[in-house]
Amino acid sequence: MTISTSRAAGAGGDESGDRLELLALRIGGEIVAREIVSDERELIEERLRQLSDVVGCSLILTTGGTGVAPRDVTPEATAAVIDREVPGIAEAMREASRPHTKHWLLSRATAGIRGSTLIVNFPGSPRAIDQTAAAIAPALPHAMALIAGVASDH
Repeated sequence: MTISTSRAAGAGGDESGDRLELLALRIGGEIVAREIVSDERELIEERLRQLSDVVGCSLILTTGGTGVAPRDVTPEATAAVIDREVPGIAEAMREASRPHTKHWLLSRATAGIRGSTLIVNFPGSPRAIDQTAAAIAPALPHAMALIAGVASDH
């Protein structure tokens, strides 16, 4: 899910969404939904609930809205819908950004579990998605298996 008011209005392509789709496929996922929504907290919350509870996605990847600007509300929307936070994912993403930008510490991205769905917020920059995805991709299939209750080697 790309969170961008300008992209939702039809301005420009969705390169960040493309990068998340590649990540999902690389870890063995299947794309069941891909959408662009405006930077509106209630709308983001509604789409996260729908994708988790109705569509039944085991993994939801978001991009955008994780900074400190007033319109950046993705972390608040995510926090409102998750049952449990998974702080290590967001910490690893920030650490992966550290060598690449002096602004790494401004990311407010979060990750958490809603029911049997893992939700992960990525930055809006395609380059930052690649950098942070490399840090967490190996752990995502294992996390989803554990969330689903599937026995897995540690």
